Amino acid sequence: MKRYRVVILPKEGLLDPQGRAVAEMLQDNGYSVGSVKVGKVVELELPEGVDIDSLARKFLINPLIEDYSVEDIAE
Repeated sequence: MKRYRVVILPKEGLLDPQGRAVAEMLQDNGYSVGSVKVGKVVELELPEGVDIDSLARKFLINPLIEDYSVEDIAE
């Protein structure tokens, strides 16, 4: 079995109300921040040979509004 981490974020240019709320809260508390994105992380343990990119595109993301990246997780 192999472990993966899929990081899913809103696409550039799309509204991210959660990211905006986090940025405003940090600024209100004295932190200087640029853009903030809030997304999700999915960790999977899959058999060797599974096409993780295809799996992510078909089942984990909405390709109209989300981008993703895949990381191998070493144990």
